[in-house]
Amino acid sequence: MSAEKKHDYHLVDPSPWPIYVSFACLVLAIGAVSYMHYEISWGMYLGFALLIYGAYMWFREVVIEAEHQGHHTPVVQISHRYGMTLFIASEVMFFVAWFWAYFDVSLFPNEFVGNVWPPKDIETFDPWDIPLINTLILLLSGTTVTWSHHALLEDDRKGFINGLILTVILGVCFTALQAYEYHHATFTFSDHIYGSVFYMATGFHGFHVIVGTIFLAVCLWRGKLGHFNKDHHFGFEAAAWYWHFVDVVWLFLFAAIYIWGS
Repeated sequence: MSAEKKHDYHLVDPSPWPIYVSFACLVLAIGAVSYMHYEISWGMYLGFALLIYGAYMWFREVVIEAEHQGHHTPVVQISHRYGMTLFIASEVMFFVAWFWAYFDVSLFPNEFVGNVWPPKDIETFDPWDIPLINTLILLLSGTTVTWSHHALLEDDRKGFINGLILTVILGVCFTALQAYEYHHATFTFSDHIYGSVFYMATGFHGFHVIVGTIFLAVCLWRGKLGHFNKDHHFGFEAAAWYWHFVDVVWLFLFAAIYIWGS
């Protein structure tokens, strides 16, 4: 039989990493439950370490398939775009849950929060201070990542790298300012439902910013290695989509929680 490839699709070779990551997630989940109930933290840290290692090795294989083995043909890239689109759609629904919880209690405050929103004993953040600065930072980062993308499409590698560097720096600045804001907050996660909803919504968004920053930093490293060109750069394109999603979610958070909810 001929070993010649007769189609443009990529049939993935058997890999240990999907099942490995599944068990790593199980260890992480059990460890997290143990920490929450019994304050035993080593299982959670072990699961997290196993997950990071598995994700790195799995992503490494995908990069090798794309850059060195040529498996990511135009047809395969289309399926990747569909997959990333569905992933972002699932992330949208993830945040819908937090917005739903927030608007449910804020539009119809009950006796548990004093029949008023925000609760009287909660000192909210000034939306025109750090939240506004972080909004401007994310909007600017959306501009720089778009500049980087268009530079790559024009074969301007210097502009591509510079735009990515600025985007990563802005992502780090956002995280640092949010950490500063949390440190100076006058309420905690357990202070009424306001604290719970506030930290769940903004905290998970902050986690997404950290993930997006790492995503773009990896693309920056790969870009410096010459991995992307104008016709083959889905890894970076997916990171840019994810970053724009993070930007849009923050705009809704800023308008709903910081401005309207204050």
